Order: sequence, then C-alpha cells, then structure tokens
Amino acid sequence: MNKTFRFALIPIGLCVIWQAVVSFSSVPSYILPGPIMVLFALKDNAELILEHSFITFFEIIMGMLLGTILGCLSAMLLIWFKPLRQWLMPALVISQAIPVFALAPILVLWLGYGLASKVAMATLIIYFPVTSAFYDGLQQTAKDWLDIAKVMGGKKVAILYHIQIPAALPKLATGMRVAAAVAPIGAIVGEWVGSSKGLGFLMLHANARMQVDLMFAALFVIAVFAVLFYYVIDKSLARLTRWHHPHKV
Repeated sequence: MNKTFRFALIPIGLCVIWQAVVSFSSVPSYILPGPIMVLFALKDNAELILEHSFITFFEIIMGMLLGTILGCLSAMLLIWFKPLRQWLMPALVISQAIPVFALAPILVLWLGYGLASKVAMATLIIYFPVTSAFYDGLQQTAKDWLDIAKVMGGKKVAILYHIQIPAALPKLATGMRVAAAVAPIGAIVGEWVGSSKGLGFLMLHANARMQVDLMFAALFVIAVFAVLFYYVIDKSLARLTRWHHPHKV
C-alpha cells in the first residue's frame, strides 16, 4: 500500500471511529464533540487559532534548535573531557527524574510569562534525548576506525569531526525523532502554567468557557505540529544518513 495513502487513511479511519462512538453512545457534546463539530470550530475560529498557532510554532522551533545544539555540545563535551562525565551524567539523569510539569512554574517565575519560559521548557524536554542518543553514537564509534586514524597521525579534533560525528549521526537521528514527537509538550505545558498567547492558553481559555469543540480544535493543531515535525526531521535525517540505510531513501 502506498505510504501517502496509508498515512491519510489512518486519521480518516480514526475520525470515522470517533464519530461512530459519539453517534451511538449519545455522549454529550460538552464532554466529547464529534469530529464534524471540531472541523466547524476550526473553520469558524480559523483566524484566532492561526494567531495562537504562530506563537506555539515559534516556541517549538526555538526549543528544537536550542535543545539540539545544547544536546550535541553536551555529548561532545562528555566524549572530549572524560572527567566531566562523572559530574555531567548524574546532572542529566537528575534533570530527567524531575517531572517537567514541576519545573514549569519555576521557569515561569524566573523567566516570566513571555516566550522565554516556554522556549526553555521545550529546550529542556528535547535536550536529554538528543544528548543521550548522540553520546551513545559517539561512544560506539568502531574502535578499528579510531585506531587507524590515530596510527595515521590524526588529531583529536579531526578524529571527532571526520569519524566520530559522522558515525554517530544515525544515533543522533533516533534521538531527534523522539525529540520531534515530544517537542510540543514543553511549549504547551509552559503555556498552561502561565501565558496570554499560544495554543495551550487557547485550550485553557476554551475549557473555562465550556467551548469544548474549540479546545479539541486547538488539540488537533498541536497533534498536526507533532506529526509535521516528526515527518520533516525523519525525512531530512534519512537523507543525511542514507549511507547507513540506503534502501530506506
């Protein structure tokens, strides 16, 4: 079956099941609106949703960029300076042991209600999977390659740049795919805790006014963002690492 057709068929099938559940169970619309109601809410509030979508989209993009850059730098520092691992690795584990929801109020308190706290939340949630995956890739570079490079007089920086980083790209790609799927979570949680703009704020505002169809419409846009980010990053990284799985490109 064609991938594009299958990709389109899955959400259509889910919407059919969703509409069937709503129709046959007689669930009140203020509890679970049907997909048709949500589509009308998207159409009727398109300008409002688009305005808030730009804010959330920017927060996610900035979080992805900063999280990826900081994650890659951290992984290279762990490889470059071995004594640093004893200090940085426990800090990474502790940072993930604390629920991201618990950090959101603190970040809002420190960075305010603007974009900074939401970008910081998105960065934090992306940082660990990128760091962990890239570090594993760098660490698992074939020992034979490293030995040959050292015998040929390769400098440490050159070995890292020309051998270890290219060899670690497939692992980094895995980490970035995970990061792309969870990227919207940080921004949305930050908007829930404190904001005046964004899809997370719009969901809270709609919930308070019992506009459940609008709340589901905002949720739909967030889901589209997550799928879009995953798809773009997956395709981009598949081309970048086509030497690793040439039959997949």
